[in-house]
Amino acid sequence: MGLSHLQSFKRKVRNKAVGNYKTCITIKIVGDIVEKPKFYVLPQLPYGYKDLEPYISEEQLRIHHAKHHQAYVNGANAILQKLDNARKENMDLDVKSTLKELSFNIGGHLLHSLFWDNLAPPGKGEEKPVGDLGNAVEKEFVSFERFRKEFTQAALSVEGSGWAALTLCKQTGRPIIMQIEKHNMNVYPMFKILMVLDVFEHAYYIDYKNERAKFVEAFWKIVNWNEVNKRLEEAVK
Repeated sequence: MGLSHLQSFKRKVRNKAVGNYKTCITIKIVGDIVEKPKFYVLPQLPYGYKDLEPYISEEQLRIHHAKHHQAYVNGANAILQKLDNARKENMDLDVKSTLKELSFNIGGHLLHSLFWDNLAPPGKGEEKPVGDLGNAVEKEFVSFERFRKEFTQAALSVEGSGWAALTLCKQTGRPIIMQIEKHNMNVYPMFKILMVLDVFEHAYYIDYKNERAKFVEAFWKIVNWNEVNKRLEEAVK
């Protein structure tokens, strides 16, 4: 065998070995996903518990994150474990009530995860939407002031407990305000959520008692517009 043929043969062997190695790694990752059920985890905050003061106190933020959000994580995981056990043991369960409770807890976990990241310490963020988000808001709502007014009204008028959200409809390309009751009602399927505001009383009762309007007004002082704009950019890719 000539030198050039020998070198070519070695390259083929080496490439095949690398390919087999990558295949094994891929199979292992997929196998881990299939064999090891995953559960939800409370995310860390991107800032300290004191960092949103004076608009959200350390005590309020700590209880909201470590107690209330953790409760949704625990609730969702408990139901997933309940489903796993029922399937393994072939036991009957009330599917309607179980899935309703699962939807509530998963919704609470995911919405809170979005909420923490679309907040920023005072002075760390922009005062109004930036980049493509700013352009989209002005195009849809005519002005930021009009958008702020409509979003505020959505937050104040949620029946009972819930959320106000800014979303993106990819079919029309329009940013649309969504009013979510509890964590899982009135949700527009497939809409990308760009920004949320939690108006459950647990989000503000220590700092603002039952004065939701004051909490909503404070929210505008700590919005992380860069994060919201980043979500929009990712959604339209």
